[in-house]
Amino acid sequence: MTIRLVENLQAMVGGTYPDTHLRTLSPEASRTAADVIKTWPGYQRTPLHSLGAMASELGVQSVHYKDESPRFGLDSFKALGGAYAIYRTLEQLIHQRHPDAKVSIEQLVNGDFAEVANQLTVCSATDGNHGRSVAWGAKLFGCRAIIYIHETVSQEREAAIAQYGAEVIRNPGHYDDAVRAAADDAASNGWTVVSDTSWPGYSEIPSHVMHGYTVMVEEALRSLDTPPTHIFIQGGVGGLAAAVCAQAWWELGSARPIVVVVEPENAACLTASAENAALSAVHGDLETIMAGLACGEPSMTAWPILRDAARWFIAIPDELAANTMRRLAHPLPGDGPIVAGESAVAGLAACIEVAQSASQRQALRLDQHARVLVFGTEGATDRGMYEQIVGKSPADVLKEA
Repeated sequence: MTIRLVENLQAMVGGTYPDTHLRTLSPEASRTAADVIKTWPGYQRTPLHSLGAMASELGVQSVHYKDESPRFGLDSFKALGGAYAIYRTLEQLIHQRHPDAKVSIEQLVNGDFAEVANQLTVCSATDGNHGRSVAWGAKLFGCRAIIYIHETVSQEREAAIAQYGAEVIRNPGHYDDAVRAAADDAASNGWTVVSDTSWPGYSEIPSHVMHGYTVMVEEALRSLDTPPTHIFIQGGVGGLAAAVCAQAWWELGSARPIVVVVEPENAACLTASAENAALSAVHGDLETIMAGLACGEPSMTAWPILRDAARWFIAIPDELAANTMRRLAHPLPGDGPIVAGESAVAGLAACIEVAQSASQRQALRLDQHARVLVFGTEGATDRGMYEQIVGKSPADVLKEA
């Protein structure tokens, strides 16, 4: 099957994490995010599955799959980003009114600062998972949430957001149109945008979102006896991939793994940016089953980190994602079944496909010594779509574990 494989010729090989990126992502802010998030009700480290049988089939030393489906009961890693950004926003507002206050999660959950939280309205655009995180965080901390979705977001994903009390607005067009609509309405109404993408004049909150994501990366690296040589990670607007690159860089230095960023072929704005050696948007309907990655415009703050850190970019067809969902649901003997959504499997799908090509294996150094880490960023967030692709419900898949 044809994939689009692009080497990032601007990537820095070796060297230390550049000071120029510290305003976007820093080790200190990452540790702060971890300290906060680990105090939240329901926090647990998510599983890291060793797929030994798959590794043998692919001809690599190991494959580890970080399964984010149990994260805070939201079925997605996004809980780490949007909700954390709301916490940081509330913390700043509280300090403006109560300069000496020490804000804790317990106080926010108990409503100790309700007079501040009740006046905050957070707003975001989403393909599903980020909006659910923002809605959940708003409910947890006692503020109002308004979430914009685009016209092709499924009814199931819309309902998953609304269950947390958020107002959901369906906007014509695709994800990037919803981003603009949310930003425009927020400016008119005095709402606070909590977005995982950035644009001129808007970067602080996306930075908080990305620092939340680093918690997932820190968990994975701490769980491995030997650091990975390769990380295949989903693209989207680039915030998650930048968080992965940054955390791996400052933890592992010049020995950091080869990072491969993976996108749907119809929404490959980061791959286009690597090809053009400059921030680039892609246009069209962006249609893909990988709904969480259907983004045509990269994040302005994420791209410089990806430009310096990601070694390869790959655009894949939807069929590869669907095949990988089925492979995880019906694994080789010795590997337990995993429920993974359409966007969760992009990184693993690309790794599997690269492993079939001698020339691509050689280019990416994906040999018998390779230790691969992938992030399964969501479970079956649209159960109807999952059953249509896999042929079984998530519950039936897990019965075979």
